[in-house]
Amino acid sequence: MRTTDPTLVAFVTALLRGEGIDCFPVDVHMSVLEGSIGILPRRILVRERDLFLARAIVADNGIPLDP
Repeated sequence: MRTTDPTLVAFVTALLRGEGIDCFPVDVHMSVLEGSIGILPRRILVRERDLFLARAIVADNGIPLDP
């Protein structure tokens, strides 16, 4: 997933890790380049084998995914 909301990144990371899915938030420190205005999206990566379950968990919690 991709979002500019840092709280959503933390929430989704906690959801996935709570279900035993390894995930890795990336682009977290990009605020240095953008001047901390929050325009560059942050992403959460999961292993391909966990992708289906991760998408289901995120969708079940009412969080929209990127197309």
